[in-house]
Amino acid sequence: MEKPISHSQAYADAGVDINAGYRAVDLMKKHVARTMRDGSIGSIGGFGGLFKPNLTGYKSPIFISGTDGVGTKIRLAQLLDKHNTVGIDCVAMCVNDIVCCGAEPQVFLDYIACGKNYPEKIAAIVEGVAEGCVRAGCELNGGETAEHPGVMNPDDYDLAGFVWGIVDESKVLKPKETLEEGDVLIALPSSGVHSNGFSLVRKVFNIDGNPDVLNLTFKGLDQTLGECLLTPTVIYVKPILELLKSVSVKGIVHVTGGGFYENIPRILPDGLTANIDIKSVRTPAIFNIIKEQGCISTRDMFNTFNMGVGMIVAVSPDDVNFTIAKLEVCGIEAYELGRLIESDERVIIRGI
Repeated sequence: MEKPISHSQAYADAGVDINAGYRAVDLMKKHVARTMRDGSIGSIGGFGGLFKPNLTGYKSPIFISGTDGVGTKIRLAQLLDKHNTVGIDCVAMCVNDIVCCGAEPQVFLDYIACGKNYPEKIAAIVEGVAEGCVRAGCELNGGETAEHPGVMNPDDYDLAGFVWGIVDESKVLKPKETLEEGDVLIALPSSGVHSNGFSLVRKVFNIDGNPDVLNLTFKGLDQTLGECLLTPTVIYVKPILELLKSVSVKGIVHVTGGGFYENIPRILPDGLTANIDIKSVRTPAIFNIIKEQGCISTRDMFNTFNMGVGMIVAVSPDDVNFTIAKLEVCGIEAYELGRLIESDERVIIRGI
């Protein structure tokens, strides 16, 4: 048997297994290695992650940071004992935010709090984080796993992430200064619920009281409810960065918690609002199932979920066709969602 790196019987008696932490780090190394990019310095295990950014071509680089978690979607991963996808969600929630400013993500860090450190489970979570970093083109530069016995149940964990990226000052998107009446909103489809609204989802399906519902199928779904709900959040970074090279994008919205009504107004100048016809929104079946099962109003659905639109880009009318074509080349089936009009309302969704 391999000799432990260190051991404290007193700490072990308190519920913390130091060597489980070492084992988890050893298991996650291969996943972290997948994310390395130019600028990598050193390896995991130190007191800080080193990274040397390539600033070639930047005239006045600005660093931008972001942080987020996965929310109560974590509970579904625990109930289904599937832990290698929520890390993708965690990365997505962070990097999709900063790309709205035009920034390219550079490095990512994760924080996992758990009741008990099961090395294989922790490694599976990090596997998802690493996959998310690969999809976003950033490096998993460090992280922390903290064992919280007595505070969390042994099988419970939570996951948070932190990202920083770079954008040249001249390329920072300033939608409140550039958007004008007649500009067009282009929808980038989501993969489903993404990582917001799961407290309501869990209530609608009584998931905590009857977790077996996750194994059921519903009309309109080609997979079980659990598989559908655990589908990872789309990471839009690479298509958006490619789009920014050839289109004068005026604004970008990451549609997260609060849905259309909370997120779209975040980029709008005073006096302008989004005018959207509900018939133009391509809504996946899962949202109709949630609406019917929970007897939720259409207004509340659009004020809670992304409704099938994970990201929105705002462009001038002259750039609409090129924008949609460019995104299609990047694998995104984008479409025209609505236009900006003069109004003091937050968002107008015709048909509700």
